[in-house]
Amino acid sequence: MLVERGLRLMNVEVVGDAYAIASNYLRSTGAIPDSFATDERLLEIIVQMFQRGELNKIRLANKAIAKFEAETYIA
Repeated sequence: MLVERGLRLMNVEVVGDAYAIASNYLRSTGAIPDSFATDERLLEIIVQMFQRGELNKIRLANKAIAKFEAETYIA
C-alpha cells in the first residue's frame, strides 16, 4: 500500500515492518519503554532512511537500530 507523504510515496508495509522489528529489539534491550506507544524518534529515523532509498525492511530496521542506539548513547 502506498501513501502520499509530501511529494514522495511511501510503502507503509515496509516502514511498518521495519519499525516493528526495530522496536521489538529495542524494547527487549530496554532502550525504549515496553508500551504500545510509538517511539517518534525511531519512526522518524526509519522514514528518513526509507526516503533516502533504503527499501529492504531488515536492513532498514538494522540501520535504524544502530543509529538510534548511537544517538542514545551520545546524547
